[in-house]
Amino acid sequence: MLGACLAVLAVSGCASLHPSNYRNWEPNQARLPYAEFDGHRVTVRNVRRCGYLSDNEYVVQYVDRTYDLDKLATVDFIVIPFKQWRALAHTMLSFGFDDGQYVVVSVEVRRERGEEYSFLDGVRRKYEIMYVVGDERDLINLRANYRNDEVYLYRTRATREAVRDLFVKVMARVNKLAAEPEFYNTFTNNCTTNIVRHINELAPNRVPYGIHVLLPGLSDRLAYDLGLIDTDLPFEETKRRAKITHLARIYQHAPDFSAKIRR
Repeated sequence: MLGACLAVLAVSGCASLHPSNYRNWEPNQARLPYAEFDGHRVTVRNVRRCGYLSDNEYVVQYVDRTYDLDKLATVDFIVIPFKQWRALAHTMLSFGFDDGQYVVVSVEVRRERGEEYSFLDGVRRKYEIMYVVGDERDLINLRANYRNDEVYLYRTRATREAVRDLFVKVMARVNKLAAEPEFYNTFTNNCTTNIVRHINELAPNRVPYGIHVLLPGLSDRLAYDLGLIDTDLPFEETKRRAKITHLARIYQHAPDFSAKIRR
């Protein structure tokens, strides 16, 4: 009986919490991005460019960038498996333009200063969620070179029209979170569920919810099985070729980093 009462109190306590955009955030998550549309051009404010000395030591810079939607060409699906359990992973999208620019969108827990991530706290309305919009040199380098994670980059079969529509949907969500903060949820409001939601907004039921979404380390296999990955090779060979960790390490300081990791 006591256990049941404590459970009810815990749930009601979580329900009484409210998300906020105003806390003492870690510097690399201090500014929320937002997008301003002007016809076929979109200016994204607070695009992140971090230079790293270690995982926790960095110089953060935020810049404003204007993109031409008519030049949007590709979207790549990035998967970073967790070391402890490879069935779990962080996932990101990288949008490519005709002029060689790339911009990454990474849906993340927005951490307060000194705050550590806990899987269980992720279901207790402990963290807010944010979309980090940043350079590949920042978001891929951080994981490949300073967290020593494995990074897989999959080219997709999305058409230019689909890429543009997806980018616009993602930026609309970026703007919504800037105005209306939300809590992160380990199972229902995380990096992969948001990507799936964006895809299904454009093509209803294109990506089914299931174990491959709940366990994002399996999401690349799901994308492959659904024909979203641009390949005719068996999955294992596709995955082997998608691994860019070594390239990100070799070319981390190259001015054409994005081109080098795709060679």
